[in-house]
Amino acid sequence: MAIVLHSSPLLWTRLAALVFSCVAFSVAVHGGRLYHGTGDWCIFCWAFSFAGTVLIILVELFGLQTRAPVSWKNFPITFACYAALLCLSASIIFPLYFLKGSSGPSEVRNYRIVSTVFSCLATIAYISEVSISKARPGEVAGYMATAPGLLKVCETFVACIIFVFISDPVLYDRHDALKYCMSVYCICFILSAAIILLCIGECTGCLPFPFARFLSAYALLAVVLYLSATIIWPIFNFDSKHGGTKQRPSSCSSTQGLCVWDKLMAVAVLTALNFLLYLADLIYSTRLVFVSA
Repeated sequence: MAIVLHSSPLLWTRLAALVFSCVAFSVAVHGGRLYHGTGDWCIFCWAFSFAGTVLIILVELFGLQTRAPVSWKNFPITFACYAALLCLSASIIFPLYFLKGSSGPSEVRNYRIVSTVFSCLATIAYISEVSISKARPGEVAGYMATAPGLLKVCETFVACIIFVFISDPVLYDRHDALKYCMSVYCICFILSAAIILLCIGECTGCLPFPFARFLSAYALLAVVLYLSATIIWPIFNFDSKHGGTKQRPSSCSSTQGLCVWDKLMAVAVLTALNFLLYLADLIYSTRLVFVSA
């Protein structure tokens, strides 16, 4: 089997991401003394990114793109975008839990600082890979290399972060309106994830309706749903008439990481962020339909 090695900015960017993510999780495992689930999440982010990049490099090195069971126009950039978001989340969460207020041995702190630095470098490398791989105006590329495709990745990732905050502890069972917000997050996540899987599996042609029009209709539905959740979530969590509180409790200052009020605020911010992402998605998708027409 012939090995195909073409030196390019994309290859060097992937190799840099490979090295940075490997160093980040290796150093953290070796001397970081990670002691709860948050550390496991950060290790997963770096290890998953490393493993996926190894796979992509090997497939392209041996010229196996045509034998891969996925669309190679869509898979590498989709993975790079998820890896960038995973490493970004680890770069924020890791120092928040393991460097903020850390009073352990200086050697352990140094290991954690190194992991944080290389996590940030890995994030930059993956963002650079996405920038290099994304479709240029007039260029024929897969859907996931376009702005709406990349927005779908961001939308699903933000929804996953919302699920993490909203489920530990459960924050949506206090009122029916909050359960409605949870249903909005679930419905939009499932549909966006299904679109990504259809594109990666090259199954969009199997749909009984035009894919572009479906994307526009779904984006419009998601914008309406997320707009309602963006309004409802803060009202039923921070308005005193509904049992909420606007002021951050003083007990949160002594809590490691995020307290319940912080998580409620984080969900509110992330809901608004996803609303903006879906709004941008709607604009791009509608433009795609009318320009194509």
